[in-house]
Amino acid sequence: MRIDKDLVAASATPLVLGILADGDLYGYAILKRVSELSGGSMQWTDGMLYPLLHRLERLGHVSSSWGTSEAGRRRKHYAITASGRAALADRQEQWTVVADALRQVWQAAQQPPATTERWA
Repeated sequence: MRIDKDLVAASATPLVLGILADGDLYGYAILKRVSELSGGSMQWTDGMLYPLLHRLERLGHVSSSWGTSEAGRRRKHYAITASGRAALADRQEQWTVVADALRQVWQAAQQPPATTERWA
């Protein structure tokens, strides 16, 4: 299934903040987690993730530090900050409202339309 780019863009910040709320990760691990959470339907690229991480860092929602992997490779790890947790909570509230509205619309759309009688 292809997910529209507007929907991917709208969900990117809360997804990344939510993933980082579970613990510090480096970029590739975030990409892998997005894929896992979406059952493989969302395949983000480096070109999408890193600009988002840099923006979140500029906003103070994410911090980064360099570390070394078990294989000895340098990796930049990202962590959510207190500001990021507050932003995540705000996004969760917003998405709850949107999801509830969509659920109601979709439920109504699945019901047969009300019949209207026409009088001649």
